[in-house]
Amino acid sequence: MRLHHQQSLLLIVDFQAGLLPVIEGSEFALEEAAWMAGVANALQVPVWLTEQYPEKLGGTASALLSTLGEHQVWQKLHFSVMEEPEFVHTLQAQSVRQIVICGTEAHICVLQSALGLLEAGYEVFWLSEATASRRRDEARLARERACANGAVAVTADMVAYEWLNRCDTTTFKEVHQRFLKPRSPRAVTFF
Repeated sequence: MRLHHQQSLLLIVDFQAGLLPVIEGSEFALEEAAWMAGVANALQVPVWLTEQYPEKLGGTASALLSTLGEHQVWQKLHFSVMEEPEFVHTLQAQSVRQIVICGTEAHICVLQSALGLLEAGYEVFWLSEATASRRRDEARLARERACANGAVAVTADMVAYEWLNRCDTTTFKEVHQRFLKPRSPRAVTFF
């Protein structure tokens, strides 16, 4: 199954200021999520963010918010956003079937949200580089569990190129120029 930008939504879970300092690899995950959101905005893919109990964990990290274009923020008390009736109702009203999901913590809110989306019949794509937990093993096990239940592990480049679909359009050229050139820390130098 391939991703199609017209059927997709990018769901960024709980990249919150009070939580990120204890997340292993949070800076890289945050950078990848912001990059993916930029591509999503360029292709008019909806970008939704969640915040778990922001009164205690703070809002979405300013480093992410400052890079985002169009987006919607959902506050939640349940670990799975699919337990929040307003979110579910609004999602059902969208013409999306494919959810690209990332965020923190992988083994709690991201996993429970992914499982809830799968239970509701959505195609779930686990954005591996942009999903993290306090401990790397928990993030790995969360991805394995989500995938064992039907999610598909993907990278940001996989998503971007599937959304773009072809290389001979003005949109591809614009997105390629802004986002798809090698970027740090993933840029590779050949000697």
